[in-house]
Amino acid sequence: MSRNQIVTNASPTVLKMLEQEAKFLTTKRVLFLVIMGGALIFGYYQSELNFPVLLQRGDNIVEYVGGYFPPDFEDWNYYFSETVITISMGVWGTLMAALTSVPLSILASNNMCPGWIVQPTRRLLDAMRAINEIVFALIFVVAVGLGPFAGVLALFVNTTGALGKLFSEAVESIEPGPVEGIRATGASYIQEVVFGVIPQVMPLWTSFTLYRFESNIRSASVLGIVGAGGIGVSLYQSFGSFQYQKVCAILIILVIATSVIDLLSARVRRLLV
Repeated sequence: MSRNQIVTNASPTVLKMLEQEAKFLTTKRVLFLVIMGGALIFGYYQSELNFPVLLQRGDNIVEYVGGYFPPDFEDWNYYFSETVITISMGVWGTLMAALTSVPLSILASNNMCPGWIVQPTRRLLDAMRAINEIVFALIFVVAVGLGPFAGVLALFVNTTGALGKLFSEAVESIEPGPVEGIRATGASYIQEVVFGVIPQVMPLWTSFTLYRFESNIRSASVLGIVGAGGIGVSLYQSFGSFQYQKVCAILIILVIATSVIDLLSARVRRLLV
């Protein structure tokens, strides 16, 4: 039996499946896959990936990692206090960013503001998240001096760019019905946002903020390398003096702190979302 006869005698369900399959393999999609494959190959050579070298030098890596053990917890109380400072930096950097991202996300949403407001706001958010926290930390160390405050400001700016984008995408995905209903009552624009938008996006906003808080703790742990306070100062000094056993102790404390924060964040997320 020929293909045409099979198609002719097929049920409507089979015909629908064949039609969907035909739509799946379009010229545009094939061209896209070819371009993506070329981009991956180009990136492979540009990145100078050489996995055999990694295997050949495995003995050196094992010997180097062995120098980290046993960890030296002699100054554990100092490391603990510096870790608390690092966590505090993450808390305030995230909190300030979340509060600032709320109005910026509204201004960056196509369904809430005109294009002449949306586009400049989005470009501002792009600039804030495009620059790494360490670069911002270097800038703020010059502006406000050495210490955790520079680190908080660096986290605040970069996190605002990231949360602003995520918050705006959540706003653009809301159901328009509640907002239109509130508008029909003669409510002001602020009332539309407070009573029509925020209740719909609050679960997503909360989840995004908690995730970013966990990420900021990790980022804050290295800002001390450029003088922005926290455990990163001790980490940098221990690396610089080749005291790898102290480095190991610091890393263990950071892993434990991050794990505890992850567990607490998950519990908070279940309560609020």
